[in-house]
Amino acid sequence: QVQLVESGGGLVQAGGSLRVSCAVSGLTFSSYAMAWFRRTPWKDREFVAAISRSAGITDYADSVKGRFTISRDNAKNTVVLQMNSLKPEDTAVYYCAAAITSTSDYARYRYWGQGTQVTVSS
Repeated sequence: QVQLVESGGGLVQAGGSLRVSCAVSGLTFSSYAMAWFRRTPWKDREFVAAISRSAGITDYADSVKGRFTISRDNAKNTVVLQMNSLKPEDTAVYYCAAAITSTSDYARYRYWGQGTQVTVSS
């Protein structure tokens, strides 16, 4: 059974930092690209960041470029999103997802976690 379990969300003031993690089991982690998406009441499954299977290639949404960093540890089957300089508009439920190839298209991701809430206060 494939499981993606996010953790590390919470409440932070604008300008602060948060680190969300995703622990993956039930699949060959190194064979999957990983990504983070987020959902708000007005936008469903917005792409945030993606990382290739070997971690050699990363991609970011323009809205988070320079503030967020995605990384992965293939030995620990985890993917992490480090979020700095957070803004109130970053408030969302953050999901990790797994796909065969790295892409910003949420429809290409087969496996999803349950999400973790990130709230940024102004």
